[in-house]
Parts: sequence; structure tokens; C-alpha cells
Amino acid sequence: MTDDALLDALRRTAGTATSASGSVAQQLLALLLGDAMVPGDRLPGERALAEALGVGRSAVREAIAALEVLGVVQTRAGSGTYLRGATSELLPQTLSWSMLLDHERVEDLAVVRGALERAAAETAAARVQDADAARLRALVELQRSAVGSAAYVEHDVAFHQHVAAMGGNRILAELLSTSRSLLRVWFDNAVDDPADIEAAIREHAAVAEAIAAGDPVAAERAMAAHMATASARIIRAADRR
Repeated sequence: MTDDALLDALRRTAGTATSASGSVAQQLLALLLGDAMVPGDRLPGERALAEALGVGRSAVREAIAALEVLGVVQTRAGSGTYLRGATSELLPQTLSWSMLLDHERVEDLAVVRGALERAAAETAAARVQDADAARLRALVELQRSAVGSAAYVEHDVAFHQHVAAMGGNRILAELLSTSRSLLRVWFDNAVDDPADIEAAIREHAAVAEAIAAGDPVAAERAMAAHMATASARIIRAADRR
């Protein structure tokens, strides 16, 4: 389908659009899952999408970023944004997409993620090995050294991934990975305050020490304290959008 035809299809649904990126993403998702596009098709440009939907370009940009995190589209530098998979491959993931794109469910998802993280910390402490404890401490130090750079987020994610892997429960680790992916768009926007970053590093250090001590109760409590502040930051970030 041509760009003009795709834009016309979006204009027909634009009456329900707001400036919220989630609303824009829902409309783009409906277009992508319909018969209008096939894998490899390129979406119209950011400006054209914004005009068709009657929203700002920032809303379109954030909506596309959310869809890219979920693997629906792929953005190629200097080329554009493309549909990645076939409709039959994408449809089973619509529940996950709705959890990210529906702003009102961000808080619920943060609660679920917190419960999973606490369980992971408790299990990790019960099975901790010296090498695992050393790795957690090293990841905390990497976070400290990366404050103010994009690498900070990667080290933060790696810390939580390692805690989950230490417990040896692959299903728990996979559920945590999914929940973190769904919250990633909001998380990336929630780590721009130096005071929040310093607090998160202190909380990670407390979790690491509790796990290293082999104390499941202390590890669960330390992770619960971290999840309380982390969830609050994510929700604030979502509210700003």
C-alpha cells in the first residue's frame, strides 16, 4: 500500500487520537496488524504520521520507540521505520503490547515486576556462589562509573538480569525479562535525575550485599525497598508522558 493510502487509513481513526504516545501507538499497531502492510514495508515519515493523526511529532517518535522495543518495527538510520514480522507472528504478542501501550496499566505492571524481582533476590541469596556475589558487586561499581552516560541503563539492567539468573529458575528469569522490556520505554525516561540514580545505586549495593551474605530474608527486603522507589520513578515518568 502506498504512503498516501496508509496515511488516509490513519486519518480515518485520528478522531480518537490524543497527544499521548500510547494512543498513537495503538493506532499504528492497528494499522500494522491489518491488511495494509506486509513484512518489510516502510512506514510513512514521522512528519506525515504526525499530520495524519493530528498530534505532535514527539508523540509519534515515542510511539515508534515503544513499538521498536517490542519488536514490532525496526528503525534503520537514514532509511526509515519498517514492519518486522508477519501478522501471524505478531498477533500472539498483542496482550504484551497492550500492557505497554495502555498507560493506565503501567502501575499494575510495575507491581508485578516488583513481586518477581523480590522472588528473584530471595532465590539468588539461597543459592549464591562467590563468583556470583563478585559479579553483582562489579555491576554496582560499573553503574557508579557510568553515571551520566547511556551505559548506566545497560549496567542497571545487567544487574537485575544476573540476580534473576542466579536463582536458576528460567521461567522466573523469562517473566522478569518480559516485564522489564514492557517497562523499558518508561524506565529509560525515569533515570535522568542524578539524585534518583545515586539512590538506585545505593539500593543495588544493599541488594548485592544481602545476596552475597546468603540471607534470603534480607535480600527480599532490600529488593522490596528498591522496587518501591524504582516503581515510583517509572510511574512518574509515565505520568509526565
